[in-house]
Amino acid sequence: MKMLDSISAAILNHAAKNSFCFSDVFSSYAALGAKISGIADVFKTHPEARHIGVITNNDIETYASNIAALFCGKAFVPINPENPAERNMLITAQAGLDLILTSLPEKVYDIIGKDAQFPIIDTSVLTGNSSVPEIIETDDSATAYILFTSGSTGIPKGVPITRGNLNAFIEAFFALGYELNENDRVLQIFDLTFDLSLMSYLVPLTVGACVYPVPSGEIKYTAAYTILEDHEITVALMVPSVLSFLRKYFDEVRLEKMRYSLFCGEALYNDLTQEWKKCVPNALVQNVYGPTEATIFCLTYDCSNTAAADKEYNGIVCIGKPMKGTLAVVVDENGTIVPDGTKGELCLAGTQLTPGYWKNPQKNSEAFIHIEMNGEIIRFYRSGDICFVDDDCDFMFCGRLDNQVKIQGFRVELSEIEHHAREYTGLSNVVAVPLQDARGNAIIQLVLEKYKGTEDALMSYLRTRLPAYMIPSVVRNMDAFPLNVNGKVDRKALKKIVETV
Repeated sequence: MKMLDSISAAILNHAAKNSFCFSDVFSSYAALGAKISGIADVFKTHPEARHIGVITNNDIETYASNIAALFCGKAFVPINPENPAERNMLITAQAGLDLILTSLPEKVYDIIGKDAQFPIIDTSVLTGNSSVPEIIETDDSATAYILFTSGSTGIPKGVPITRGNLNAFIEAFFALGYELNENDRVLQIFDLTFDLSLMSYLVPLTVGACVYPVPSGEIKYTAAYTILEDHEITVALMVPSVLSFLRKYFDEVRLEKMRYSLFCGEALYNDLTQEWKKCVPNALVQNVYGPTEATIFCLTYDCSNTAAADKEYNGIVCIGKPMKGTLAVVVDENGTIVPDGTKGELCLAGTQLTPGYWKNPQKNSEAFIHIEMNGEIIRFYRSGDICFVDDDCDFMFCGRLDNQVKIQGFRVELSEIEHHAREYTGLSNVVAVPLQDARGNAIIQLVLEKYKGTEDALMSYLRTRLPAYMIPSVVRNMDAFPLNVNGKVDRKALKKIVETV
């Protein structure tokens, strides 16, 4: 696997350099290599183990566990210790784990349930003799890792990513022209059960750069801001919600050493992006897009390097063009490719596409379709995102299919309502929540975070921008929106709050 060869070379060639920085404490590449080797030695005593559960923690042992699994031809399954034990038990059962790696041995049964029958390996005491672990050659079709995301039935659904998928992402990433090297300092802000974390630590480790994870147990965005500034971070992939938090500090933020500033995971708003460019005057700012099912991200859009507005729709920055090896099309409700300029569902295919949900044939039949193109039948993933292709062959993001509602027979994109509310209020966090009134009719409640204006003024403005059927029935102000573990606005949690008031 080319990625692993590069990491192995980095461990050898940059042994004395820093590989990670945890809460201002550095760990060298030699130490990383030794820890990987120690964990790899454990696998030799468990040759039958294929699926390895890794209880995540903000330490070198957790990252080394994931990498050691890859080196040894295993598949790792990250388990968040903050999740309820019942949820983690569902994950361990679905994944068919063979053993658990953890640097938190005293807490393990609280995390995965007291009835767990797996061998438990305490990684905090493991150290190998070799600084370069042996790479076990494994077929590209073998699973590299399985991530579990929320499922509509309440049961987490597993997304297996193959070694071929992961290698394809790494190859496509560097094909974009990034020039990362051993002098880069890379932010890692994501929970390790979230796929964007993979890019944030695997990519820098292939070139000998240093990874700066945000400490657990702290306010994530405050800690991220401190790391960005104190350690002069040069590469950062973040969710756009970070900008919403930092916006009040933009006048103070000046990250001149930043070279690449990437955003993924949510809609990136144009007004925020223009302000952020002033904070990172020497950086390439990119909007990147991709669901977990297509391995980290697979479309990219380079924002302009000036204060000029970027290409957008309803205030949302363009998501650009597919990366190397990815095929993207827009289809109608029948799965037929629509002409450029026509809205439909974005579907993705190519070398980064998962082979399908883990042991879930029903979900696979719903989420994947086959489309004939140029005489070839190609398997696509239905993203659930509404897009259209513009005259430059760029993909424009318009919202989610599940973020559309019908009101009085009209199909309404909630993102359009949010766009105009954001435009008037200047707020980053604005969500239009679809509800039902006492008669069962669809209505919209507009929820804003820390709005200081009047409802009447906002409604008067919206009436000048929207047809009557799109005007919210209720406007509500909140001190803070709920966020999920990945730092995104938790729309489901927000809706539950609104529904119970």
